[in-house]
Amino acid sequence: MSSESMTLDRPGKGKLHGGAVLPSAGQSVDDSWSLAYVSGDLFSCPPEEALAHCISEDCRMGAGIAIMFKRKFAGVAELKEQKKVSGQCAVLRKKGRFIYYLITKAKYNQKPTYDSLKRSLEDMKSHCVKYGVTRISMPRIGCGLDRLKWSKVAEILEEVFYHTNISITVYSLPEKTETTVMKENMRR
Repeated sequence: MSSESMTLDRPGKGKLHGGAVLPSAGQSVDDSWSLAYVSGDLFSCPPEEALAHCISEDCRMGAGIAIMFKRKFAGVAELKEQKKVSGQCAVLRKKGRFIYYLITKAKYNQKPTYDSLKRSLEDMKSHCVKYGVTRISMPRIGCGLDRLKWSKVAEILEEVFYHTNISITVYSLPEKTETTVMKENMRR
């Protein structure tokens, strides 16, 4: 696995290095989130890390990476029983980790908004804080089939998680692999 390497100086907000936010002088380590990028398979992340991705209220999970979550973790009936709506986060505990299902739209054929994504991330953050979750791996949420812009989504992640000690690792497949996987999962 390789990760992007970059350092950006962000006055008062720490430095962004290799995607990770390093605390500024005087900033508590307990109050420093991080965002890292990895090129590779999301499901190869360490088994103790929570996973997160976006779905619709109807829990259909019929396209994109959601198909892989449904196959790997099942639990659709359990998700539906939680009766979560757009802007909330459904949660499963599987194989010793939390799996977060960010509810960003009502129906599978709709598109999410940045507001619904942010509200679902806030809900996920509340669960993480309550249960001591400090590491989450996810794809570029909302940016595949849902067509949100990653630059805006990354800003929302920072806004939501900045005052936490939660590390987020964003996985991206190499471009050729990602295109092939998305096409295969759209056919099913």
